[in-house]
Amino acid sequence: MSGELAWLAQHTNEANHTGTLKEAVVGADVFIGVSAPGVLNGDDVANMAERAIVFAMANPEPEVDPVEAAKYAAVVATGRSDFSNQINNVLAFPGVFRGLLDARSADITAPMLLAAAQALAGVVTDAELNAAYIMPSVFHADVHRAVAAAVRTSAGDQNDSTPKNP
Repeated sequence: MSGELAWLAQHTNEANHTGTLKEAVVGADVFIGVSAPGVLNGDDVANMAERAIVFAMANPEPEVDPVEAAKYAAVVATGRSDFSNQINNVLAFPGVFRGLLDARSADITAPMLLAAAQALAGVVTDAELNAAYIMPSVFHADVHRAVAAAVRTSAGDQNDSTPKNP
């Protein structure tokens, strides 16, 4: 493991919790699932912290039923289009690739991806932001343009800081 993955592994379990997933989510503020369907239930979400956030991304069947999770969590997102807050790679990658092509960049870097995420978040205005709308729709006209512009700018910034040969 290297880079961001090594950092994530070192910093996500500072309390050295052991045991089952159901035990690990007790009192947790956030659950980000990218695993398997049905590993949690509504009772498990009820045992999380007040106003918890649940991203149940297994597709087509999430780690916890979104309707059950929404009874206890402040925000619920899934990878499914039939629930609010769909988180899907189609939100990012057309724009990421367009930005890379426009910048003539052969590399995808962490700063570029962070810029893409910030641009994606910026598409939802403060007036629109609510528990059922934290992510723009995949059909939102500004998503791909905003992401492409952010990646293009980030790639250009990185290219500008690269030492040039005389």
